[in-house]
Amino acid sequence: MAEAFIVGAVRTPVGTRKGALAAVHPADLGAHVLKELVARTGVDPAAVEDVIMGCVSQVGPQALDLARTAWLSAGLPETTAGVTIDRQCGSSQQAVHFAAQGVMSGTQDIVVASGVENMGMVPMGSNVKFAIDAGLPLFGDGWTERYGAQEISQFRGAQLMCEKWGFDRDDLEAFALESHQRAAAARGAGHFEKEIAPLAGVTQDEGVRPDTSLEAMAGLDPLREGWAITAAVASQISVGASAVLIASERAVKEHGLTPLARVVQLSLVGDDPVYMLTAPIPATRTALKKAGLSIDDIDVTEINEAFAPVPLAWLKETGADPARTNPNGGAIALGHPLGATGAVLMTKLVHELHRSGGRYGLQTMCEGGGQANVTVIERV
Repeated sequence: MAEAFIVGAVRTPVGTRKGALAAVHPADLGAHVLKELVARTGVDPAAVEDVIMGCVSQVGPQALDLARTAWLSAGLPETTAGVTIDRQCGSSQQAVHFAAQGVMSGTQDIVVASGVENMGMVPMGSNVKFAIDAGLPLFGDGWTERYGAQEISQFRGAQLMCEKWGFDRDDLEAFALESHQRAAAARGAGHFEKEIAPLAGVTQDEGVRPDTSLEAMAGLDPLREGWAITAAVASQISVGASAVLIASERAVKEHGLTPLARVVQLSLVGDDPVYMLTAPIPATRTALKKAGLSIDDIDVTEINEAFAPVPLAWLKETGADPARTNPNGGAIALGHPLGATGAVLMTKLVHELHRSGGRYGLQTMCEGGGQANVTVIERV
């Protein structure tokens, strides 16, 4: 099987839903990172065979095959095709998988994996609003026969995880505070500067709260009475875009590209869709087994902080080192622009491996429907 190499990884700053990036059209967000990726890698854009873009709410400004419109909006060659995909929060991590699989299969040599989500312009859930407004069910008869009419939501899933693993509000808030502290320290030390392409006057991630405290978090109401989940322990509603260039060994040589990481393992696992957020645990076990690695071999992990119980349960079940997990903070502090987050995390992972000198990195995230991707890479 052919090898796949990551030869470029870039992202916008992650903006808040009311920040400067919220006014930028999603196609222009995508165009910005695509142009920057081409410029930074020096790749001939005409040699790019496909642009695979993750986007969750594919409606309004994020409709019409955003991958294609973003590429063309960037002024890049019309000869390159684009496809937009939805694996919920893992959409652009799946884009990385599809791009790597195309290269590893030998059918493609240079593919862009990317993601975009402007949650300020296109609110979360916009793509299901039609059904809700029309009074139509979101699930059909087969689903109802299997799972009943119970609530299926990420919020309930997060609370169910707290109950299953015994996390209380103090546990969640302590984790959230550390996420902000790590992100603030990393931002202050300039750890994100090489991976960020400033846009609309925004040069750094907007959601980090260096001055937040346990006392401030304690003053927030839970999402529902009796729950441990509050806004403080959940990922932020955000705006952002990201892009990763994946190339074959042949393309690296022919185009004079510089490998940053080798793709080691690509795994995908489904789990309980009611709990929804637990799949990173079995997916990590699957990926490590297939890669012939242990959790102790992993130098840096990026696991999406959709809600604090997700990484907390993952840490408890895998035995991973907390110090190596989201070392520069996660989505609780840095934000979660849905379809863009997968490639954002991969960009952070690649750059952190090079900054720290680590060898292996692992990325995973929970996804709607009870799914999780895991990507293992090796620094080159």
